[in-house]
Amino acid sequence: MAEAVKQQQSKRLGNGAIMALCFVFAGGMVGMAYAAVPLYRIFCQVTGYNGTTQRTEQYSETILERTMPVSFDANTSTGLNWEFKPAKPIAPKIGETVQVNFTATNRSSTAATGTAVFNVTPMEAGAYFNKVQCFCFTETTLQPGETLEMPVVFFIDPEITKAEETKNIKTITLSYTFYPTQPSKPVAAVQEKGKAAKGQL
Repeated sequence: MAEAVKQQQSKRLGNGAIMALCFVFAGGMVGMAYAAVPLYRIFCQVTGYNGTTQRTEQYSETILERTMPVSFDANTSTGLNWEFKPAKPIAPKIGETVQVNFTATNRSSTAATGTAVFNVTPMEAGAYFNKVQCFCFTETTLQPGETLEMPVVFFIDPEITKAEETKNIKTITLSYTFYPTQPSKPVAAVQEKGKAAKGQL
């Protein structure tokens, strides 16, 4: 009888350990999910992987007569009740600096913050798609019903016509996806909160 009781207790302990491990694993997966976007962003920016565009503060000095049609795509992730509209397709000259505007409207009854990630297809074109101004990877907060126009200024590097893997590309698509994020607290507010906490000690 005592042996049977011990076996039942051991079985319960084993089940409890398994459940604890499952909770730890689930928590770890959630943490990795939140870290995935910024880590993936850094990786893509450094390597140009997966159609990641290039950031530059200089404009192209060469403008070709050849044009490159560019279309735009706008998406929102689950949990962000926004209407996100892409810019209209254009066909700029290769090397010409142009501006297009995306728009986002908060359809919810509360303020919401989102961060946009992007990619270019074909992926090979990402290294030649130079953005001078962009709303990507910055927090955007919209009040209920607020609509915001978000510009993107870019040019296509003329070198795209010389590289073997890109010289036959006929059109490019720039795609954005907004994900819900928690707004960062201003540094001053964090410092004041820290001082208040110390005062209570």
